[in-house]
Amino acid sequence: MTDSAVQWQKSSFSSGGDGGQCLELTALAEGILIRESENPGTVLAVDRAELRAFVRGAKTGEFDRLG
Repeated sequence: MTDSAVQWQKSSFSSGGDGGQCLELTALAEGILIRESENPGTVLAVDRAELRAFVRGAKTGEFDRLG
């Protein structure tokens, strides 16, 4: 898959500063692709259930102890 084959959407929370550190996502039939705009060659692929579980965990503080 080439970069031009997908339509990346930038997070609405990424509009501040110089715009160099933005989270971008795209949805495909097989799941969600996530990348950081400063390093677009590295892409994380997850399925929708995995992303939902991660977001739920982040909202409830599940990962707070990692920081």
